[in-house]
Amino acid sequence: MTASPNRLVATIVGAVYLLVGLLGFTVSSGFGFAAPAGGLLFGFIQVNGLQNVVHLMIGVALALCGVRSTGASKRGNAVIGTFALVVGLVGLYLSGMPANVLALNGAGNALHFGTAILLLAASLGAEKPLPKRKGTQPANRTR
Repeated sequence: MTASPNRLVATIVGAVYLLVGLLGFTVSSGFGFAAPAGGLLFGFIQVNGLQNVVHLMIGVALALCGVRSTGASKRGNAVIGTFALVVGLVGLYLSGMPANVLALNGAGNALHFGTAILLLAASLGAEKPLPKRKGTQPANRTR
């Protein structure tokens, strides 16, 4: 898995989104599931129950892509990166409006834009193997 940048990025970002989704439930319990307001995760990212579920789904999808194959990781990074970009753009418009069913705020938008940049850069970049560490050469080499 660590030989592919796409697999590495998908796995790490997937794990982060799983963690954010789980932690989000600790601060959003007093708000409606799809309410325009929510609890503040880490003191600045506003989340509600629906957004937590979406974060969990994204985390699972990316983690599965990361452990499956390079091709799946590249496609998953592209699709979810595009989705994150759209959510960030929509969040700019919906913040503070009653139709904001994901309780998006400025910090959440920044998270989504950062995710989009990272995932799209990985998926659009050339798939080159990561450099091998010293001492990882096969033991049985013929000269």
